[in-house]
Amino acid sequence: MDRRDWNEEDPEEEHLAGSLDTPLRPDAFDLTDEQKINGIEHHFREIMQLLGLDLEDDSLKGTPRRVAKMYVKEIFDGLNPENRPNARLFENKYGYRQMLVERDITLYSSCEHHFVPIIGKAHVAYIPNEHVIGLSKLNRIVQYYGRRPQVQERLTRQIAQELRDVLKTENVAVYIEADHLCVMSRGVNDVSSSTITSEYSGLFEQEAYRLEFLQAIRHHK
Repeated sequence: MDRRDWNEEDPEEEHLAGSLDTPLRPDAFDLTDEQKINGIEHHFREIMQLLGLDLEDDSLKGTPRRVAKMYVKEIFDGLNPENRPNARLFENKYGYRQMLVERDITLYSSCEHHFVPIIGKAHVAYIPNEHVIGLSKLNRIVQYYGRRPQVQERLTRQIAQELRDVLKTENVAVYIEADHLCVMSRGVNDVSSSTITSEYSGLFEQEAYRLEFLQAIRHHK
């Protein structure tokens, strides 16, 4: 049997979600963004050189800088709490007490085991109390927690916890379905599987509410 069928070769494939908090060192924000970009540029240049790439080529010579800026300013900017979305709330003047669902939120994240993309959709719902949130802020919360090295289990729980904290309600549901390029483009090279995770709290722990939510996010053709 091919040894690649066993976890001994790649122990992190056990895919443990770990703590709810993203693992960060205490000095994670001692450096400025520009200092981080300069450092990543230097080290990524070394990686490319070790791979044997010609960094004098017109197509490659700007790549280390581009990658560094992308890491700090784009795909990992969710690591910085300064980028946490300001989730403005509005008084629930109309007394809406039913389920509010935002489905098919585009999700881009990165697998923390191999630093390759996780691409999928997030569906979130809540039942409001005294306040409601602007719809776009639901998208921004998903994006913020997605833009960091992640495992999908932790990502799902982080989004749910943020919604509970912001909305001051336990009545929250989060459902994520995503493709992991660490599965599709390497290892088992399985391009047909996807990963589903969910988190339900408050009223959504009751079967009737959970089924209503799942029905709402189901695609009808």
